[in-house]
Amino acid sequence: MHIVSKTIDLKKILLSNKNEKKTIGLVPTMGSLHEGHLSLIKYAEKNCDEVWVSIFVNPAQFNEYDDYLSYPKDKKNDIEKVNSISQNINIYVPESDKEVYKNNIKVEKFNFGIIDKVMEGTHRPGHFNGVATVLKKLFQIFEPNHVFFGEKDYQQTLIVRKLIDNLFPKINLKVCPTIRNKNGLALSSRNNNLSKKYQKICGVIFESLLLAKENYGKISYLDLNKTIKTKIEKSSSLELEYFEIRNEKNLEPFTQIDKTIRYRAFICVRAKGVRLIDNLLLT
Repeated sequence: MHIVSKTIDLKKILLSNKNEKKTIGLVPTMGSLHEGHLSLIKYAEKNCDEVWVSIFVNPAQFNEYDDYLSYPKDKKNDIEKVNSISQNINIYVPESDKEVYKNNIKVEKFNFGIIDKVMEGTHRPGHFNGVATVLKKLFQIFEPNHVFFGEKDYQQTLIVRKLIDNLFPKINLKVCPTIRNKNGLALSSRNNNLSKKYQKICGVIFESLLLAKENYGKISYLDLNKTIKTKIEKSSSLELEYFEIRNEKNLEPFTQIDKTIRYRAFICVRAKGVRLIDNLLLT
């Protein structure tokens, strides 16, 4: 196992592995690892000769500096969790932003069509350009065969797909199932900013998605939206930021039921100032 903090050292190791023709799997993370991340690492371990986990809180994808500062960080605990899976998994944890961005954190602008202009793209303008910027750098460094992302951040997986299709056609994207707690709340590093009491209350988010799946096609989209809003905001500590149904392939908005199209429900809820997102396939 390697734990590497300098990019120059990382490149030397990767070059050696490339000469040995090993299949490389990359799990990009921002740390504060939970069972959702660990499930991605386990998927990678089963499919690759060598697995790398990157732990880097990317400043380029935060819209608010306070959000960046408050993002949970625990490098020591993260490393212990990775080691609990296997001593053979490698970790890249840059010692500073300069290891990734050198002397200039400059966000690139990409053309993702509609994908980065709706839902999270509307509420976090520029966020996906920041995500794509750091992923482009990581993909260039690692040149992985496979990369692993969670279905919880479904909109992000479409961004990653676009990035790969346009610039890294040799990389295989694997989207892995969402991991939930016993109340149905999708696991997220941001959950650490909520008390156990509020994490339990937030189980209503997944309940709302199940309600949407059950009533999809039975009541109008407008009535379904109102029902979801009422259910969420029954708790005074929760606020529905959006609930939308969109084509899961390209995020085009829902207009009418079309059995040839797979639709997915997307939701974002604010709980005590913490944004929680989730989604569920409806058809």
